[in-house]
Amino acid sequence: MLLQIIPDTMVQVADTLATATETITEAAPEVVEMNYLDMAMKGGPAIMIPLLILSIIAVYIFIERLVVIHKASKEDKDFMNRIKDYITEGQIESATKLCQTTNTPSARMIEKGISRLGKPMNDVLVAIENVGNIETTKLEKGFTMLATISGGAPMLGFLGTVLGMVQAFFDMANAGNNVDITVLSDGIYTAMITTVAGLIVGIVAYFAYNYLVSKLDNVVQKMELKTMEFMDLLNEPIK
Repeated sequence: MLLQIIPDTMVQVADTLATATETITEAAPEVVEMNYLDMAMKGGPAIMIPLLILSIIAVYIFIERLVVIHKASKEDKDFMNRIKDYITEGQIESATKLCQTTNTPSARMIEKGISRLGKPMNDVLVAIENVGNIETTKLEKGFTMLATISGGAPMLGFLGTVLGMVQAFFDMANAGNNVDITVLSDGIYTAMITTVAGLIVGIVAYFAYNYLVSKLDNVVQKMELKTMEFMDLLNEPIK
């Protein structure tokens, strides 16, 4: 008799545990993972599309300017030595052709200086500096737009947040006594997305701008060094 009761009791305990497990499973909240694509879509097209366009423009400017500045930074280590040999030997035409084939900002500056040989040293220096300023301006093309994006994108995102908050509170006001906390939370969630997107675009553009400025500074330093070497060459006494 006792042996028969024990199995029945074990079956009842097993059924109880199974029922409890099912209850806990049903009561457990469903884990919702954040989907960044869905989050971006909830930001609204009025703000998110302009931010997307600005991000594309920023990436394009960064890559295009980086390639141009990288090409401008390349230099032939023997360039100035060959220029010196040509000038001391009186081969002005050969020196000019060398500058034209080198095709760098520094070479174009030296070419202008060579074209001014025979004139006062100050005139030669001014001509070289003028070409240097023009070359620097060409290399800076797009920098203003990139700087504008770095400052304007966060402001545009903040504008989207303000508009979203206004809409959320407007919906709450119209809801009357049937205000649901989810209405406010969903509105704030949607509004904050534009701020996050604007900050991301602005931060990326800001670092890209400063990186390009640092690369340009290196090119300008090389241009100044070449100018000094050329002027020293002209000031050397004729042997």
